[in-house]
Parts: sequence; structure tokens; C-alpha cells
Amino acid sequence: MSFKINGGIRAQNVRLIDEENNQVGVVDRFFAIDKAREAGLDLVEVAPNSDPPVCRIMDYGKWIYEQKRKDREGKKKSHQHAQVLKEIRLKPETDKHDLDIKVMHAREFLEKGHRVQFTMLFRGRQMLHQEKGPAIFEGIAESLESVAKVEQRGRMTNRRMTLVVVPNK
Repeated sequence: MSFKINGGIRAQNVRLIDEENNQVGVVDRFFAIDKAREAGLDLVEVAPNSDPPVCRIMDYGKWIYEQKRKDREGKKKSHQHAQVLKEIRLKPETDKHDLDIKVMHAREFLEKGHRVQFTMLFRGRQMLHQEKGPAIFEGIAESLESVAKVEQRGRMTNRRMTLVVVPNK
């Protein structure tokens, strides 16, 4: 949004607000511009649609800089809260030690605030032993119980079984 400043203001009379946010009243445009120059600041039209337009005496460059900085801070904060889905892949015959390491990585992701999806891939003859999947996922859910809750229980889709956990608030 661009504002009219100093000589860009075309209204004859303006409602003036000085640098301390005190309302001066309705004054001539040239008087308002002179008052702003005396203070070493700019006259900025902040409400052009009112009758008469409202103008404020302020440091326009500093105000624009602060607005941009607030926008940047807002964007940073919105990115910090975005949850990322991290995937950890397993197989039905994953060794106990390897599984512990994968759970440890999941715990680190959860502590950083990410969601974690465990994906178990069944290939070939492993499809005959699909009952191993829910048992392994149950063990994972129990070991992560202190830092996470299960969002989606292990369910089979084609040759994959997935479990999604989210961090506790």
C-alpha cells in the first residue's frame, strides 16, 4: 500500500496528527507541510478516503522500514511452526538394534517438532508374514509414547504398511 507524502497530497484542507499522536485539527495543507518540515519529518496521508483526509507527521522512511521488518518476522515465525513429515523406512525383518537406532532418530525428529511416518515395505515372500508389521509398529508406538502420540495406526496399502506419529504438545 503506497501513501501520498509531502507534495503528493492534493487536498486543500487536511486533518493533522502531529509527531506525538496529538490531533491538531483541520488545517491548510501548506501549513501541515510547513509544520512537518519544522519537525524534520514527512507529512503522510494515512486515511485518504475520509473527509477531510487524515495526515500524520512521521518519519516515513523509518516507518516503511519497520513495516518490512514486521513482515519478515511474521514470515519467520510462520515457518518455524510448520510441521515437516519425516519418513523412516523399515522391512519386516529389521534387526532389533537397527530398529532401536531408527526409533532414536524418530525421537530426535519428534523433539524438533516434526511428524514422523514409519513405512514398512513388504517384498516377495514377506507378503506371507504381514502379521509382523502391526507387532513391530506397536513396539515403536510404545517406545515413543513419552514424546509422541499415534496419529494414524499401521494400515496396509498395497505392499506398504504405514504408521504416523506426531509430537506431544
